[in-house]
Amino acid sequence: MDLSDDYDKIIDTYEKIGYQVITTDAKNGLGIEKLAVLLKGKITAFTGNSGVGKSALTNNIFKEVISEEGNISDKTLKGKHTTKCVELFEIAPDTFIADTPGFSSYDVQGISYKDLDKYFIEFVPEFSKCEYRGCSHIKEKNCGIKRAVERRKIDRGRYNRYCL
Repeated sequence: MDLSDDYDKIIDTYEKIGYQVITTDAKNGLGIEKLAVLLKGKITAFTGNSGVGKSALTNNIFKEVISEEGNISDKTLKGKHTTKCVELFEIAPDTFIADTPGFSSYDVQGISYKDLDKYFIEFVPEFSKCEYRGCSHIKEKNCGIKRAVERRKIDRGRYNRYCL
């Protein structure tokens, strides 16, 4: 939450559609205990863009430096690739964190573009309101998803990311 001024909107967007959101600030230790409870008994991978704080979060959970943290580039204002490989750290018996290298772009493999809408859980109740079977929710005029976006039932930012 230390990297975004609009994290309240992000939290609200995802909680409204049923996701549990844990906010953390690794620099100040906020939210770490709540996150640690959720990790118990699981293998968890921290993934995300370079420089978002995956290693800092891992270090804060362990309360020691076990993963090298990088700096944000002064030139690009983006993270530098510090973590070079996936490392698995044991927090407690049966509880592990995988710290992964950052990335600059994200590509979803194994999901057909025809099935992508099903992964936007807030779209599902609106499918029956589309005029055409197989609606792409992008070009069609009588689309239940697009109407739900206009009525603010579906977040416009989520819809825009779906369209990408």
